[in-house]
Amino acid sequence: MENKKEAKKFSPYNFLEKNSKGQGMSTTTIVLLVLGLIILVVLILGFTIGWQNFAPWLSTNNIDNVKTACSVACSTGGIFDFCTLNRTVRDGTNDAFEATCNDLLTETVYLQRNYGLEECGFIQCAEDAQ
Repeated sequence: MENKKEAKKFSPYNFLEKNSKGQGMSTTTIVLLVLGLIILVVLILGFTIGWQNFAPWLSTNNIDNVKTACSVACSTGGIFDFCTLNRTVRDGTNDAFEATCNDLLTETVYLQRNYGLEECGFIQCAEDAQ
């Protein structure tokens, strides 16, 4: 009789019994699942509605990229790239604006902000010649 009880207790067909205990998830697993879900939602929102709309407090700074592009335009003699091509400048403190490399080096509004662009002696823009 005792064998029947033990057989019934360990039977693979009795998984729906009230007194049977299953292995529960640990607290760490639940916390990691919740964090993963939050990160997934943030990524989906950021890529679908745009990071600027989703998180406007994230400042994007591209001054180093603009400095590099202006330096390359100067060293390669790219008159159009240096004198005419408008570049979108985001310095993280002011609103984004568009200016050419020559504007950033000659106009007092941009000189006061001191972006650290180097003078280009190789290129003479048409505005400077006048």
